[in-house]
Amino acid sequence: MVQGTLDLLILKTLALDPMHGWAIAQRIRQVSKDVLLVNQGALYPALHRLENNGWIRAEWGESDNNRKAKYYSLTRAGKKYMREEEANWERLSAAIGMVLKNV
Repeated sequence: MVQGTLDLLILKTLALDPMHGWAIAQRIRQVSKDVLLVNQGALYPALHRLENNGWIRAEWGESDNNRKAKYYSLTRAGKKYMREEEANWERLSAAIGMVLKNV
């Protein structure tokens, strides 16, 4: 994945509802039709980084199978950052598309 892409995918996923880590990874996999597979070795460091930056917050809760799980949700600052990064991604992907079509 392109640097920073995972952060944007996580933020966009959490814009829907608070989720625990495994659910975030599964949602990204599901929406991408099994193209984007996020492993725990990448997911949890990204979640910690986003939390340390104040873009998400975490609270303990119970999962669907009655296990303790950390649920992550987007903060106001996280929503703002997500919108900025989404705009950056749109510009970048459009520029890459233009190069691929014209080279």
